[in-house]
Amino acid sequence: MKILAGVAVLVLLVAVWFGIPYSPFKRQFLRDAAARAQAAQLRTNGGLYAKEDFERLPPLLQKYMEACGYIGRERKSVLAMEYRDIAFSLGRNRPNLQIDYTQMDFADTPSRLAFIDARMFGVPFQGYDYYTGGKGGMKGVLAKLLTLFDQTGSEMDKACLVTYLAESIFLPEALLQDCVSFTQIDVYTVEARIENEGVRAAGRFHFNDGGEMVCFSTDERGQASSDGTVEYIPWEARCEGYAVYSDGIKRPTIFRAVWKYPDADFVYFDGTITSVDGAEAGTAGQPAAAD
Repeated sequence: MKILAGVAVLVLLVAVWFGIPYSPFKRQFLRDAAARAQAAQLRTNGGLYAKEDFERLPPLLQKYMEACGYIGRERKSVLAMEYRDIAFSLGRNRPNLQIDYTQMDFADTPSRLAFIDARMFGVPFQGYDYYTGGKGGMKGVLAKLLTLFDQTGSEMDKACLVTYLAESIFLPEALLQDCVSFTQIDVYTVEARIENEGVRAAGRFHFNDGGEMVCFSTDERGQASSDGTVEYIPWEARCEGYAVYSDGIKRPTIFRAVWKYPDADFVYFDGTITSVDGAEAGTAGQPAAAD
């Protein structure tokens, strides 16, 4: 009876631990994000964007800034994007997880932090993806404490930097950094290059006739396997459903991350953007209703 009672207490404690919102892993992410945001905001230029701020960028990027309504908006050095109930896969032929995803990018220096919050068979699963100080990595934790993987190294540094480059389009201040350069290839394509702490990465932004960025593509983002090996497969970040958010800026509402295998495309991240810097999306082309 004492053994059964002990097991019952243990099961109860585990259930409570799984159920409470507190997580030391998530707390670390929030601390890191707050510290990075404070540092980035101290170095922001402030004021409002003017057309002249983007004169050194290729015409296609200048068109994007005007079409999406950044001219006349506040200059910011921090971007915060929230996703909820995203279909996310840890690999081909594996079931999808429903995740919540928080992403933060910073423009004082190339850096990004992202956090995954999900459950696997009722057990909390959390992931922390980061690039800061020239170092990138990805760590996964089960039951808030047990490390499933912790991937670092030069290949991760580059993969995380190219992810930052893809997301920089939504943080105009990041495009103005000296470490980023652009070359317009044609009326729809701009090649982007970035170098930070000895790490280099490149990719291409693809636009439509309306000046909306619909895809970022690269061959320089390695896919890490659970055994630590890295395979280079073409990667795309696809954006759809542009709408005017409640802050007056036009952005996509749907984001998909895709590995382009020779036999088929593998969409491993598929979902709707919930908010950007606290602003919510309206219907396509229309602003969200004010609170």
